[in-house]
Amino acid sequence: MSWRILRALSTATAIFLLTQPALAHDQAGVPGGLLSGLLHPVTGVDHLIAMVAVGIWGAQLGPPAIWVLPITFPIVMAIGGVLGVLRIPLPMPEMVIAMSALVLGLAVASRLRLPFSAAAAIVGVFAVFHGHAHGAELPGSANPLAYGVGFVTATGLLHLCGIGIGSLTRWPAGERVIQALGAGIAGLGCYFLAQGLGAIA
Repeated sequence: MSWRILRALSTATAIFLLTQPALAHDQAGVPGGLLSGLLHPVTGVDHLIAMVAVGIWGAQLGPPAIWVLPITFPIVMAIGGVLGVLRIPLPMPEMVIAMSALVLGLAVASRLRLPFSAAAAIVGVFAVFHGHAHGAELPGSANPLAYGVGFVTATGLLHLCGIGIGSLTRWPAGERVIQALGAGIAGLGCYFLAQGLGAIA
């Protein structure tokens, strides 16, 4: 992957981070549900960085993790989304979401090599909580199925961005960039975790 493509991906990510949808009212029906679902993962920084980290870590681990982790996450996340829509509570979801960014960022920064089953289990647990948060924030007038399709699709695209970034591991300098990015993700995870602990205290 050339530096020009990486720069374009970075610019697109920055635009997603810095912009918020200006909506006069909840989006309604199937089109509104799809749009709301597509926007939800990319307008929450905690969700966005964790999704990208899953793709990067999968790329670092190589086959089959490079494809199975980014497929596992959205599938399990959809189950969590159903729990959120049904208002079935999970323990401290925001704290676990922050912890996901911390753990996944550290995994990327340290080039953590785990057995495939262990990596899939970690990703699956975090996916339930991310999905629950998306489902719990379903707009009242939006179609739930379209909303689910939207946030699962957006998540898959963020994983693909992570895989693209992770392909830089082919070059020694690229590996250092990825490890620095993982450290940054972990740092943001610490920040969100501290915010959550402050809110509890």
